[in-house]
Amino acid sequence: MAPNPRAQKNHDALFPGHVSRLAVTDPELIETFDNFAFDEVLAHSSLDARTRLMVQLASMIACQALGEYRVMLGAALAVGVTPVEIKEIVYQAVPYAGMSKVFDFIHTTNEALTVRGVELPLPDQSTTTPETRMDKGIAVQKAIIGDAMVEKLYASAPADEMHIQRWLSANCFGDHYTRTGLDIPTRELLTFSMLVSLGGCDPQVKGHVAANLHVGNGRAKLIDVLTQLLPFIGYPRTLNGLRAVDEVAPA
Repeated sequence: MAPNPRAQKNHDALFPGHVSRLAVTDPELIETFDNFAFDEVLAHSSLDARTRLMVQLASMIACQALGEYRVMLGAALAVGVTPVEIKEIVYQAVPYAGMSKVFDFIHTTNEALTVRGVELPLPDQSTTTPETRMDKGIAVQKAIIGDAMVEKLYASAPADEMHIQRWLSANCFGDHYTRTGLDIPTRELLTFSMLVSLGGCDPQVKGHVAANLHVGNGRAKLIDVLTQLLPFIGYPRTLNGLRAVDEVAPA
């Protein structure tokens, strides 16, 4: 029992020389999964390999799939995702998944890079200071979700919740989206992938479907991302993501 030739070829390209223990202990499952994930699903993608691996890594952080992340991290580096880009994916996860969920992924990433001879810390990617993070954060927030939406968020926030709105601008957007290393459209795809994979974030998923459209990631690309995540996050969260896409950007 083994994956079909196309699935095996695609798998070997990502994981050269890797022998899965599950292929020995659970050959039926691995045959079914590899044929699906590395043949059928890949055949329905227009994403380049680098983008596909980046959104999958972001999703695995949100899912807390540390073992799978470790394996896919090697594949991502093999297809040309740079150490800076890998670190930026991990950092981007902090405001969405929270440090408690990202902590182990930071260490796993550092270990993987160190083994490959990458010197840490990597060059700084921050473009803000404590004095500029708020203004720059609001600017990039407006560029992503629109001036009217940002103004609506501030106008509708109760006084005792206003600090959260300020932090959303200064921390989530000012500290993270203003960083170099990844462009804004890529960061939005990562955020969409993480929110779908977290589950229970339906309003935020819809908001970031709209944000993706605003920065140039259309319906087809969002569906492609969901298609590439499906084998790793399952059907319920994928279908919830598709519903958000359909509601915000109907066919």
